[in-house]
Amino acid sequence: MDHSKVQEIVEKQVLTVAKAFEDQIDEEIAALDRLDHDDLEAIRERRLQQMKKMAEKRSRWIGLGHGEYSEIPAEKDFFSIVKVSERVVCHFYRENWPCKVMDKHLSALAKQHIETRFVKIQAEKSPFLAERLKIVVLPTLALIKNAKVDDYVVGFDELGGTDEFSTEDLEDRLAKVQVIFSEGESSSRPRTQTKRSVRQSSNPDSSDSD
Repeated sequence: MDHSKVQEIVEKQVLTVAKAFEDQIDEEIAALDRLDHDDLEAIRERRLQQMKKMAEKRSRWIGLGHGEYSEIPAEKDFFSIVKVSERVVCHFYRENWPCKVMDKHLSALAKQHIETRFVKIQAEKSPFLAERLKIVVLPTLALIKNAKVDDYVVGFDELGGTDEFSTEDLEDRLAKVQVIFSEGESSSRPRTQTKRSVRQSSNPDSSDSD
């Protein structure tokens, strides 16, 4: 097939796609044109109500400590936190490099996902919780929904096995069990393709036994 024939076929395909897209736009415009004043007012009112409800939710979440990554001072406080917040990510940690890596990712996610409470608690000072929740490897994230532990992220094995994982890698893992919303009006930012790593050391350890 000569070059002119190929070019002709490509041009026809481009025109076909453009026509289909134009037809779709025309249909959407026609649908809007068919809406009367009352329809538009109803849509506007419904949207305003949705925005109002979301603003109230966000205000309540912030009042409960969402939007920040904070430390639980005592074991008893853990139970009061999981009772009032529908979604909680709790980091059981000790003072070591892997846990500090996890801290930095969780601090970033806490600001981006105010629909979820992000907290940390020192495992060695929380023997009752650590035993009850079978916390052995640190860091461990307990993913809690409706006051019940729904899943765990143990060490870095699910995140590539090294401390070079990105914040988005962890974000995707948390979204998989819906302890955060990966997209939507509750999250404070749209998803991007930028990969952020907090690696600052060549420490090869990805986790530490309690």
